[in-house]
Amino acid sequence: MTYVIEGQTGPWEIVVGLEVHAQVISESKLFSGAATAFGAEPNTQVSLVDAAFPGMLPVINRACVAQAIRTGLGLNAHINLQSRFDRKNYFYADLPQGYQISQFEHPIVGAGRITIELADGQTRDIGITRLHLEQDAGKLLHDQDPSHSFVDLNRAGVALMEIVSEPDIRAPEEAGAYLRKLRQILRYLGTCDGNMEEGSLRADVNVSVRKAGEAFRTRCEIKNVNSIRFVMQAIETEALRQVTLWESGQEVEQETRLFDPSRGETRAMRSKEDAHDYRYFPDPDLLPLVLEQEWVDTLKATLPELPDAKRARFQSEYGITFYDAGVLVAEQAVANYYENVARGRDGKLAAAWVTGDLFGALNKRGATIETSPVQAATLGRMLDLITDGTINGKIAKEVFEDMLETGDEPDAIIERKGLRQVTDTGVIETAITTVLEKHAKELEDYRNGKDRLFGFFVGQVMKETKGKANPALVNEALKARLKSS
Repeated sequence: MTYVIEGQTGPWEIVVGLEVHAQVISESKLFSGAATAFGAEPNTQVSLVDAAFPGMLPVINRACVAQAIRTGLGLNAHINLQSRFDRKNYFYADLPQGYQISQFEHPIVGAGRITIELADGQTRDIGITRLHLEQDAGKLLHDQDPSHSFVDLNRAGVALMEIVSEPDIRAPEEAGAYLRKLRQILRYLGTCDGNMEEGSLRADVNVSVRKAGEAFRTRCEIKNVNSIRFVMQAIETEALRQVTLWESGQEVEQETRLFDPSRGETRAMRSKEDAHDYRYFPDPDLLPLVLEQEWVDTLKATLPELPDAKRARFQSEYGITFYDAGVLVAEQAVANYYENVARGRDGKLAAAWVTGDLFGALNKRGATIETSPVQAATLGRMLDLITDGTINGKIAKEVFEDMLETGDEPDAIIERKGLRQVTDTGVIETAITTVLEKHAKELEDYRNGKDRLFGFFVGQVMKETKGKANPALVNEALKARLKSS
């Protein structure tokens, strides 16, 4: 899709590229042995390397390298067997070294792609330019003292993967779809937890506008946007600002900006640096990173089934719709739960219960699939009882509610409440007799051609049996009785 802004001079096209910083899941930092746990007391997870003490040398973390390779493979990207770490020089108060160890000309991962799905069902491939490893900076705390800013270096040196897209995104909705898909893949791979609220996934958004068919115009970068909704809002806001400037005869300056969601505006932060401003050069303390293809192949063999493949398999193996499969694979924990319910059972019935009754109950309780009071095996057992005729769909709703409240097994609930489905044809025939005697007028109307009353009689029989009668047997017996009467 192309998001068009109608200006005074006609339509304008948005051009967007995203630089996503994903914090690597690892026990220790990229170049030191300091811990990486979120929420620790300030400055309690800082080594001498992180604090840039003189003479301290970085040592590459093999686990972080493996995570970057796994991510590259999950993004259908080329893995560079030789890469290099560079120093990116700039001053900032929470960067004690005065430079960041990053990768510039020779990243660990090259070109790849992500396939996104849009609301109208269309799909698009968004190119990945590169993925490189780098160390994070610390964090400034501005709310601890009325006149001073404090520095927390717990995050300094934490491994980041910077995933850079091609400028292929043409609408805020596409940017949102791209970020959701990227986060989903990272979570499946177990390489980043994707928690934007904790800062472990954040995006720099590059926005420009142009007339159809034009070359790219000047872009601006919106820094450190920490929610998908804000990314989409920032794109629209910045694009409108640029269109206004171009149409008034002014130039858009290449610069770094911040997005203020409370005011719905972007504000200038600093003029945008080019690569030469950072004075990149190879880090003299780190040798080039040389990988063996055998190790890359070993890591590839350990990759989990990724969302697109799982979605296709769910459709073919369990016979569910494209939409339902998409809902069920959105989170890996949900996909695993569903498969544990559906395996060896009716996949469509399992999908209906998981996406309907279970999701509804979890939302109502503010729970997640991991904290669900009903385990997958328990829900699966209830579906078995529906399938073998022990209970019908209506009774199952009551059993499920009891399972949510008590955590009991469905068999125990059925016995405790006397909910076993009535399959005794004698009992059903007696109920039919009672209903027809109570509703002689409706019976006469049915005989006179009001066929729609059949549903009424079915409902009354079910009511007479307190919802326990087997609906199929009720329909069969009622048809036979009405035909003969």
